Amino acid sequence: MSVFIGGAWPYANGSLHVGHLAALLPGDILARYHRLKGEDVLYVSGSDCNGTPIEIRAHQEGVKVRDIADRYHQEFLDCFQKLGFSYDQYGRTDSANHHQEVQKIFLTLKDNGFLYEKTTEETFCLHCDRFLPDRFVEGTCPNCNEKARGDQCDGCGTILDPRELIDRHCKLCGNPPSLKETAHFYLALSLLEEELKDYLNKNKGKWRENAEALTRRYINEGLHDRAATRDIGTGVDVPVEGYNDKKIYVWIEAVSGYLTGSIEWGEKHERDWRKFWDKEAVSYYVHGKDNIPFHTIIWPAILKGLNSDGLPDWIVSSEYVTLEKKKISTSKDWAVWLPDVLKDYHPDTLRYYFSANYPDKRDADFSWREFILKHNSELVGSLGNFIQRTVKFYRKEFGESAVLETIDPIVVRELYTVFRQTGELIEEGECRKAAKRAFEIVRWGNKYFDDKQPWRVIKEDRNEARFILESCLYISINLSQLLSPFIPFSAEEILKQFQIKETASWEPFILPVEINTEGQKPLFTRIPIERIELERAKLG
Repeated sequence: MSVFIGGAWPYANGSLHVGHLAALLPGDILARYHRLKGEDVLYVSGSDCNGTPIEIRAHQEGVKVRDIADRYHQEFLDCFQKLGFSYDQYGRTDSANHHQEVQKIFLTLKDNGFLYEKTTEETFCLHCDRFLPDRFVEGTCPNCNEKARGDQCDGCGTILDPRELIDRHCKLCGNPPSLKETAHFYLALSLLEEELKDYLNKNKGKWRENAEALTRRYINEGLHDRAATRDIGTGVDVPVEGYNDKKIYVWIEAVSGYLTGSIEWGEKHERDWRKFWDKEAVSYYVHGKDNIPFHTIIWPAILKGLNSDGLPDWIVSSEYVTLEKKKISTSKDWAVWLPDVLKDYHPDTLRYYFSANYPDKRDADFSWREFILKHNSELVGSLGNFIQRTVKFYRKEFGESAVLETIDPIVVRELYTVFRQTGELIEEGECRKAAKRAFEIVRWGNKYFDDKQPWRVIKEDRNEARFILESCLYISINLSQLLSPFIPFSAEEILKQFQIKETASWEPFILPVEINTEGQKPLFTRIPIERIELERAKLG
């Protein structure tokens, strides 16, 4: 089976924080799991290097847009590499390949009758002498009366036109913009309303509740045609005569990155990218709540306009992450930045925390107390302790090497059950539940060890004690496969420390298995409790 996984493209206008990690982590969990199953996976993402947020940052710093994009694209690459994100293709939207393929997409949509020209009045700042991109216009949302940008209200999720804002003003100079006529291409979403409604209904149960509810609301309210081009300075040129000074709207071209990235990957590796975009392939799209309409309406509409069969199947959209019970604010530095936290903490600690605390149904809070206590109690005290206590006892009594051959049937049955149930949850995009189910085997293993009391049994029956300990060793080595989607570095370390030569897969190891415990050392070290207040003091 071919599996396509699309991870949202972060804007290259500032550092990533823990909220980005929480939203994007399920993509890597899915990719790693499906590869362990032996399926053909294409995991695509990249840095969004076009659009207004980067223009704003460049304007503030007095540098070129490319300078900002280069800086944060490289920083993103470093962070994702340290976190173990296993992208097959991580690109950038200002690449020549992306621009060329997006222009082809644009012209196909035009030829197929889904783009049309219309002259409208757009916001124009007389003081700055320029048309204002949607995000350069700020004001009050007419729907919920919260502060909003001209493209979308983060408060209620409504997609906006900057002309709809109340008390609108230019983000650059603060003056109220006027309206000026300009011609643009529009994406004819209204033509696809019934098709998108049918598409939504057919995928019921495969989408997160927030994605289904928000998409159904938009469709029930009636889809409006949306501008596909903009009067901005950076981005993909419109490949139509008379529109040379305009760019393709960023949310049209950014979501197209999933397709353009697939094409680039195929050309680079001489592989057939098309099989990931036919109706037989399974696709997952992983992103935050604020990106829902672009993945459930805009992108499916584009694909339908291209006559593509590769519409999204599973929508894995997260809720938000708060920080110490307060909304993350990048402007107020109320954030935990990934480049900083990765200097001081094990990447698997971060991955485990957000696997177990993933904001799938409601907002999740990141607190330093919970983060450090979870590490100490669950990774050090439960997972690490189970492996270490088993290895030390076995090595003391029976030596460093073992051939695991006769294992307690109860253990084998429990392992097959947890692999099956964890896999089913991952395939349904339920990564938080999957992580909890997978780690239950660690608690189960500790209880098994305590209940069997090998320290007592060995005084009366060494063979029975060996049987118990080898059953616990079998649990230990299978953790390397079961936990690999969630904590890949530690999973790899388990394989290495037990000197296992078998290829990892998504099932318990086939017996017999030869192991050696010579190189055993703790997987994790405790984090001093004092760090809780030290980290809190850095906030803001």
